[in-house]
Amino acid sequence: MYEDDNWAPVTGEELDGFLSQVGKIDGVMDPSPTTTKVEWRACPFYESVAMIRLRDENWMPKELTIYYLTDQGTLYRLNGTSPPIHDINAKSTIKVTDDNVLDYLRFFCFFVRGEEGPFLISEDMDNPNMPEMDDKMKAVIGGSLRPASYEGKNDKGHWLCDAVVFYSNALFIANFAVHPSGMIEMLDDEPIASELTVRVNRPVAIDTNGTAK
Repeated sequence: MYEDDNWAPVTGEELDGFLSQVGKIDGVMDPSPTTTKVEWRACPFYESVAMIRLRDENWMPKELTIYYLTDQGTLYRLNGTSPPIHDINAKSTIKVTDDNVLDYLRFFCFFVRGEEGPFLISEDMDNPNMPEMDDKMKAVIGGSLRPASYEGKNDKGHWLCDAVVFYSNALFIANFAVHPSGMIEMLDDEPIASELTVRVNRPVAIDTNGTAK
């Protein structure tokens, strides 16, 4: 969902108002109405929540993208930790369904990160969040990818999903349970490949040391 092309630009007075509300990001980045590209899109698993992303060619590293969820004017910064998502799930109307559960899984795993970055649901080599790699590595990784799948519900009413996950410099197959509340459990995982020469590099925040994460 977050990686597709269904984003609309924020311009004019709306852009100025939004950047004024955001202010300085992580204490180091000043969004500019002339260089910062701001876009928004709807979220299929929320009734009234939109996602906003900011990118700026002047930011370092160049891969840095800042994301927010917005609900009736209140911003929730997606900074790689779980509290912003759990907060909005509790305060807004989250509606996970058979049709959108995989979108929610992709969203949650990308934005709730481990020490080595996102848990990227990896289905094909066209995902723009996949790392750059040479032809040899493309052959190694590409042959292991497959579409994420919804496998039905368990007796607790949780959606069961399987997906290939790219985390740090490793690939594995994971089994997930998605709760109606938006909580996700990783039930099991099986390694596919480790110690790869590439890793996912899609930072969403800058820490107090100035390091992208």
